[in-house]
Amino acid sequence: MLNVGVLGYGTVGSGVVEVLHTNRESIAKKVGQEIAVKYILDLRDFPGDPFEEKVVHDFDVIVNDADIQIVVETMGGVKPAYDFVKACLQAGKSVCTSNKELVAKHGAELLAIAKEKNINFFFEASVGGGIPIIRPINECVTGDVIEEISGILNGTTNYILSKMASEGSDFDSVLKDAQDKGYAEKNPEADVEGYDACRKIAILTSLAYGKQVDFEDIYTEGITKITDVDIKYAKVLGASIKIFGSSKNVDGKVYAKVAPVMIDSKHPLYMVNDVFNGIFVKGNMVGDLMFYGSGAGKLPTASAVVGDVVAAAKNLGNNVPVIWEQEKLTLADIKESAQRFFVRLSGDKAANAAKVEAAFGKVQEVEAGVAGEYAFITDAVKEGDFETKAQELGNVVSRIRVDF
Repeated sequence: MLNVGVLGYGTVGSGVVEVLHTNRESIAKKVGQEIAVKYILDLRDFPGDPFEEKVVHDFDVIVNDADIQIVVETMGGVKPAYDFVKACLQAGKSVCTSNKELVAKHGAELLAIAKEKNINFFFEASVGGGIPIIRPINECVTGDVIEEISGILNGTTNYILSKMASEGSDFDSVLKDAQDKGYAEKNPEADVEGYDACRKIAILTSLAYGKQVDFEDIYTEGITKITDVDIKYAKVLGASIKIFGSSKNVDGKVYAKVAPVMIDSKHPLYMVNDVFNGIFVKGNMVGDLMFYGSGAGKLPTASAVVGDVVAAAKNLGNNVPVIWEQEKLTLADIKESAQRFFVRLSGDKAANAAKVEAAFGKVQEVEAGVAGEYAFITDAVKEGDFETKAQELGNVVSRIRVDF
């Protein structure tokens, strides 16, 4: 029997225990031995819970137990999760985590400790919930140079934008609906401002290029400025507005950002709606790959964590190499990347057409029956140049990046 300790008995942690218990026979066949949860660490008691007798309140009980070979961390946040995970690795225990904040900030360091101890630090569930994406990047496309990763990486924001599109509702009313349904937190800032997606694309970019990408260095823009009028224009164009976390390798320079983008039906992520996530990966040899599924939720995320537990159990005493050096990858200045933009200006065509042509040359005009506005799509222009020209125009109502 192989014993596991679980740190944190919240939504994901309880899901991990449930999956390990419900599927114990199937898992045992795949591993070659039974996997059992020996301890669950939490500050709370859980009277009446089927596993209440396994709950402990002292971390030392787990880290000092030689019978526990694998630890699952589902506490969230950086403190005290970082200290606990590091201590477990240093004690020779493999760790599986769903904690994106921890992985984004300390992933390279924790992988280095795991390598030194000949154990494993796995984090499949830190990006995309139940969608397998970490292992495919680390193991399946290693023969390729990754040219692009673009993902709908947050179910809350995708739900909000999908609902705005289907119902024509404004942002505030849909956000309240998402909160009422439990899709959005009472304080939704991490989701709607793009911070959650930023940490996830930082992890994927670090893995794709093998060096540390600090999420603080990634340009991040949320969805709070997207309006029902923007949605109206998108529909006229046969387009959809999504928020992407993306990184691109252009002539050896890596650009990364999180921002809303307008895409049409030809884009592989166009049909990813509601709370689902989708991740598009382009390799220089394999071409285009798509990963789609439940990007969050108790059991989908727990399933990914348990998948890591199984991998750790199959690799006891064997470190699975992950190329993610602690050396920092310097991202290229986003102002130098080229991008098309959808732009709305206050004032009619007569007032705007001439100065728009002077600034951007020939543009694609967009008419959606919105009084007092002039809308258009630019050709590809460097982000920095666009911002300068937009300031000179002085009457920009909104602008959204375009990928078609």
